Amino acid sequence: MFTYDPTNIFARILRGEIPNKTVLETAHSLAFHDIRPLAPVHVLVIPKGAYVSLDHFSAEASAEELVDFHRTVAKVVSMLDLGPGFRAISNTREAGGQEVPHYHLHILGGRPMGRMVEPE
Repeated sequence: MFTYDPTNIFARILRGEIPNKTVLETAHSLAFHDIRPLAPVHVLVIPKGAYVSLDHFSAEASAEELVDFHRTVAKVVSMLDLGPGFRAISNTREAGGQEVPHYHLHILGGRPMGRMVEPE
């Protein structure tokens, strides 16, 4: 069901082919600043494994990968002092707005984030 494209930009970042501004790196995860931030703080957290989307990662990642990823999110939120609040977004597949076919979680903060989704 899931076909991973190893040429996607996040795979290339993980291989060191494209530089990034790392916030935190662990055994199974990488957090780095988004190159086109949509808020004063905009960090992406990605697993190092070849997972296409949230549901792919949730279904097939090992327990160690799952725990590491979520603990990395918590550490990043603490490191960046996002205690007043933040938004975590995971767009999934084309209709969900996913642009890079490697699972990633956006952490946005540093200002009030407003409504989750505007009604039509």
